[in-house]
Amino acid sequence: MPRQRALTALGRFGEGEDVAGMVAYPAGEGGRCVTGAAPAVDGGHAA
Repeated sequence: MPRQRALTALGRFGEGEDVAGMVAYPAGEGGRCVTGAAPAVDGGHAA
């Protein structure tokens, strides 16, 4: 797993809190103008 972890842009695996923030964003005030988006919560792997 250290090799896989090193391949991520952040150098670590995501935690539940990382995903929770992205899930809560569209439901909150900041996401009221976001439509049809498919955000990636992958630690920068797809970047």
